[in-house]
Amino acid sequence: MPINVLMPALSPTMEKGNLAKWLKKEGDAVKSGDILAEIETDKATMEVEAIDEGVLAKIVVPEGTADVAVNDLIAVIAVEGEDPASVQAAGGNAEPKAKAEPKSEPQSAAPAPADQNTTPGGGHMSYERVNEAPEGAQPGGTAPQQQGGSGGRVFASPLARRIAKQEGVELAAVAGSGPHGRIIARDVQAAKASGGTKAPTPQAAAEAPKAAAPAPKAAPAAGAPAGLTLDQVRGFYAKGSYEEVPLDGMRKTIAKRLTEAMQVAPHFYLTVDCELDALMKLRETLNGSAGKDKDGKPAFKLSVNDFVIKAMGLALTRVPAANAVWAEDRVLRFKQAEVGVAVAIDGGLFTPVIRRADEKTLSTISKEMKDFAARARAKKLKPEEYQGGVTSVSNLGMFGIKHFTAVINPPQSSILAVGAGEKRVVVKDGAPAVVQVMTATLSCDHRVLDGALGAELVAAFKGLIENPMGMLV
Repeated sequence: MPINVLMPALSPTMEKGNLAKWLKKEGDAVKSGDILAEIETDKATMEVEAIDEGVLAKIVVPEGTADVAVNDLIAVIAVEGEDPASVQAAGGNAEPKAKAEPKSEPQSAAPAPADQNTTPGGGHMSYERVNEAPEGAQPGGTAPQQQGGSGGRVFASPLARRIAKQEGVELAAVAGSGPHGRIIARDVQAAKASGGTKAPTPQAAAEAPKAAAPAPKAAPAAGAPAGLTLDQVRGFYAKGSYEEVPLDGMRKTIAKRLTEAMQVAPHFYLTVDCELDALMKLRETLNGSAGKDKDGKPAFKLSVNDFVIKAMGLALTRVPAANAVWAEDRVLRFKQAEVGVAVAIDGGLFTPVIRRADEKTLSTISKEMKDFAARARAKKLKPEEYQGGVTSVSNLGMFGIKHFTAVINPPQSSILAVGAGEKRVVVKDGAPAVVQVMTATLSCDHRVLDGALGAELVAAFKGLIENPMGMLV
């Protein structure tokens, strides 16, 4: 039976992707682990592996196609014993949007589709065997009997199982509306809306997306002006005085997520001045003591930003109540510190995350950041390298910026905006003195951090920056 290859979801927030390049052509043999295609997401270009064997009989979506929806049919594979030519014709008549999950599910909860795995080396394609009914399916394509209580297998997507567990819905009592009667998220949501354990009628399942649609996260304030349309914006300017630049996936994602962040997360800001003299002396000493590699280059070269990342990681562990994120009906508090670091690239930015920043040495953090920055600019970061984190560091000091505030990157609960170090006159022991000072501003999500808690976190950070030997212990 032929296999439909579906557009995979390569990150939890991916809804569409660009099919950049096919690395196999029609008629090529395919085996498990082969790289089939390169997919461009809003953040990176990723290689996608095959998880089955056969012959690539039909490419449905040509390379260079933009905005291909997750779970759309993109190719058909003929398995052993099948004639690729006949399968090619069958693939051409296949449903153009074969899906493992509906695209209407909430973005915040959308995982990779069923039968797809993501590995550090890249993603796996999402597959659907054509005309292959799962165990328990009834003739004519009716839903399989859900016999969870008697040992029969319940066919459900990973997202559906997770929602059912969270909401206390018994999967065996839910009628599936997905391919081959498989239970998908909207079925569980419909079951919950209709009583939780009773299977919804086909009509209820069909209406589930409308019934289970989440309420808007934030409504505009009374009297707030509505957003301007494209034609309205154009009307303010003389024709020919501007160039229209279409939005790419990264810019769309940045605009959407940070707009939501400002609407949903109640921001407040805490600013502190940190003296850098001791840190600069320690940095010079450590860089001077770095060993040489075989080419005579220093083994490491620490930047001020490396100290900032380490200080933020240690500060989170010293103020554990601040090492947390908001999760709607609870707060998730972490044992180790995960610090994201904003890296500017053409057209946007990445925020790769330094895991266990509190435990790593300054030289390790420095090496990781150099690697992350290089791969970020080449758009070669993996999703697991820039997702998550509790806080982030955004440093514009190299651009001469003295002070700014940054927007929190959900689901993180804070972000530290770091300005340039500069010589300033201060009063020490009753007399004026010249010291090097850096201004840092912490943006806090008031749902997680109250003013006093945020101030405690900032104080811990300042103490580490001004007494940097504490980062070496």
